[in-house]
Amino acid sequence: MSSSPPSILVIGAGELGTSVLEALAAHPKRNGGKIAILLRASSIHTQDAEKQIANEHLRSLGTEFEPADIAHDSVEDLAKVFGRYDTVISCSGFGLPPGTQVKLTEAILKAGTPRYLPWQWGIDYDAVGRGSAQDLFDEQLRVRSLLREQQQTATDWVIVSTGLFMSFLFLPAFGVVDLEHKTLRALGSWDARLTVTTAADIGRMAAEVAWDPRGVARQVVYVAGDTVSYARVAELVEKRFGGGGWKRELWDEGVLQEKLRERPDDGMLKYASVWARGKGVAWDIDRTLNKQRGIEMQGLESYLKEMPDLKE
Repeated sequence: MSSSPPSILVIGAGELGTSVLEALAAHPKRNGGKIAILLRASSIHTQDAEKQIANEHLRSLGTEFEPADIAHDSVEDLAKVFGRYDTVISCSGFGLPPGTQVKLTEAILKAGTPRYLPWQWGIDYDAVGRGSAQDLFDEQLRVRSLLREQQQTATDWVIVSTGLFMSFLFLPAFGVVDLEHKTLRALGSWDARLTVTTAADIGRMAAEVAWDPRGVARQVVYVAGDTVSYARVAELVEKRFGGGGWKRELWDEGVLQEKLRERPDDGMLKYASVWARGKGVAWDIDRTLNKQRGIEMQGLESYLKEMPDLKE
């Protein structure tokens, strides 16, 4: 496709997808480029009041709607959709059937979509390697292999490694910060570090790569809102909410392995176990694309200031 400015299709309108769409719409280099969102037909024509409001917000951004079902449509059918766009950005991953990300990648390559940003927002899966506690990560590595192996297609790709979504840090099930029970935990050790980025900032960097690539092509790039130790996370949380009575616990690899033996299908424990290993979960901000381009991102301390006070 040779249209200029390029047309962009975003898959999924959850927290990340909406943030990406907002950033794409607001980016100074959009220059009238078409933006569309891929949703199931039932979501587009929903009777649910909240979803209708969300759809109206998307329309207010100048977003068109593209009906498809990534979980159930065939590679061939998805390829027909993807072939109508210059860039596809996948923002849908949680809760999908195993193999969906590989299917999306196969459809992208079959369509010859010029540019693809896959659902790889997160940690450095190359560093994590195959056979980790979180078996879903092996599929992410398969996606990387498919993209790297293709030599004859016209598809350019960019993987944006973001670290942990900032909001994920505060999910009690993940284990690091449990505000309700005033419990703070380290995964691996208190000195171990993790990289965190807000969904809004991930959206901004996705839009930056999409509209203003500046030579970013066929590679993994890193972004970060903050890179902090678990000790620093605990310090900042206690500083923000105060009140005393905070409890600290260490979940090292041994503790998490025992928990997984008791609950082998617990997805959150699998995630926590990967972070406890400490491979591919943190990088210095100086090596990030946002640092290189002088883009200010929100750090953990600033994020905490925006959180509501704890209920007594």
